[in-house]
Amino acid sequence: MEAEYWRLVTSGVGTVAACAAVGITRKTGYRWRAESGGLPPDRLGEVGRCGRFLSRLERQRIATLRREGFSIREIARILGRHPSTISRELRRNTSAHDGGRYDGDLAHARARQRARRPRRNRLSRDEALRRVVQTLLEDDWSPEQIAAHLRRAYPGRPGWHLCHETNYQALYHGGKGGLSRTLTRRLRTGRPLRKRRRRPDVRETRYVSPGKLIDARPAIVRERARVGDWEGDLILGTRSQSAIGTLVDRRSGFVRLVHLPDGHNSEQCRLAISRSIHDLPGRALLTLTWDQGSEMAQHAHLEPLFAEGVYFAHPGSPWMRPTNENTNGLLRQYFPKKTDLRQFSAADLVLVQDRLNRRPRKRHGWDTPAEVFARAL
Repeated sequence: MEAEYWRLVTSGVGTVAACAAVGITRKTGYRWRAESGGLPPDRLGEVGRCGRFLSRLERQRIATLRREGFSIREIARILGRHPSTISRELRRNTSAHDGGRYDGDLAHARARQRARRPRRNRLSRDEALRRVVQTLLEDDWSPEQIAAHLRRAYPGRPGWHLCHETNYQALYHGGKGGLSRTLTRRLRTGRPLRKRRRRPDVRETRYVSPGKLIDARPAIVRERARVGDWEGDLILGTRSQSAIGTLVDRRSGFVRLVHLPDGHNSEQCRLAISRSIHDLPGRALLTLTWDQGSEMAQHAHLEPLFAEGVYFAHPGSPWMRPTNENTNGLLRQYFPKKTDLRQFSAADLVLVQDRLNRRPRKRHGWDTPAEVFARAL
């Protein structure tokens, strides 16, 4: 069935039509494409999944050179491989009934079959480790955060020192005894299948009142050397009829969420931002950088709250507020797109911001934003 699917796809038939023709769901077809990187299984070896592995073409060349009497070291030099690689290849993929001859195509088929053999990952073999990882996933930790936590929390148990990819594999391809695939909903993306990275869509520009551009912002802000330099934006709900304001400190990643239950015009945003930061000390309020949205039309009234002023990124340039854009992506796990954000209370926002502030960050050596923010003050 999979072979017929790939035959149709390589002949120019679309994925949806190919799935219908062979009687599988679209999700199955997408999974086959994701697992093979978009290439039919019989062509994977031609390009190689990784430079470590021999391709079909290299194995065919090895067979030709062996027939011509070249030594292992000579073959290795011609292919740019280590002699041990060639030696292991000949030993592993030459059987007794081959008559002492190495066949490149047959060797490649054997290598691929061997690579497909089922393996039980470490999480499926160790129930205690699986329970720890599952608990952290249920608390919305990322696989990379979990991997770092296991190294710090269990230094004397090297068998528990997983890499983040092991956690991802256990989630998406765990099989019997592995992690439940329902836990993929706890990841930031919430995707049931893994996808390749895409170039993010550029936000549309919005009309604004004049303000100081980011070019005039103090140079020290770019260095992330101090707390008190904030970036802000709105995350919008369905049809842009609801919103939540987000404020994040560039140095620590410390988050404050702005409750906007009645709307997000300039007056409502100004009052809500003022309320959300009223308990912060003056030395924690130095600058604010926002995008050029109309909700900041009353930015002049916010200027006195920030010792060094309010600034705006260039139109259509979200990359100028990277900390805030990254934080908004994290928040979408809790506030999905096409959701009416008015359903979330102020208490809900406090709960979410506390969760983010208590999650360890790689850029802080796995300290939390709350710890970094508190130390700096």
